[in-house]
Amino acid sequence: MDSAFLITGFVTLFVIMDPIGLTPVFVALTQGMPQSRRRQIALRGCLIAGLLLSLFALFGEAVLGFVGISMPAFRIAGGILLFLTALDMLFQRRAQRREDQAEEEDHSNDPSVFPLAMPLIAGPGSIATIILLTGQHPGIWGLTMVLGIMLAVLMIALVLFLSAGLLERALGKTGINVVTRLLGMLLAALSVQFVLDGLKAFGFAA
Repeated sequence: MDSAFLITGFVTLFVIMDPIGLTPVFVALTQGMPQSRRRQIALRGCLIAGLLLSLFALFGEAVLGFVGISMPAFRIAGGILLFLTALDMLFQRRAQRREDQAEEEDHSNDPSVFPLAMPLIAGPGSIATIILLTGQHPGIWGLTMVLGIMLAVLMIALVLFLSAGLLERALGKTGINVVTRLLGMLLAALSVQFVLDGLKAFGFAA
């Protein structure tokens, strides 16, 4: 069961965080910067995003309980949110929003906190996924696995950011679009599973 949870959790968080789709956005945010500066921004952005997601992994469910939201209800809401994100990925609306955000904001000083760490890496989808995964496997061991999954995805994102130029040239715009749409299909199926799990907890699904 633990291995299945690790695989499902990793795939879900990897797809929703979408490091491959974020790579060209990172290139746009750091355009014209020296490699050392790009490295600093990538490291700082991933570190800040990791801290934010860790806080939600530790205290997210307690906050939900405080405001009277049950975990099954949040699982259904999170599944719907992830499904909408999957639709955006399938129809390329997500990539367009990221590109528009990169163009509109002035990032001449430091884009590592905004928009890289939040909302691009640690966005609503990533936060919801972290809380959902923690709720699926409560306890210290479950929290450790979720934090391990998060660190693994962030490390992949960091590696892709550091090799952003090479990856962009290797895949090209078409290649990145194809990968993003494939990940969107996978996320759509995973989001439906979250909704079914929530309905099952309420007794509405077998």
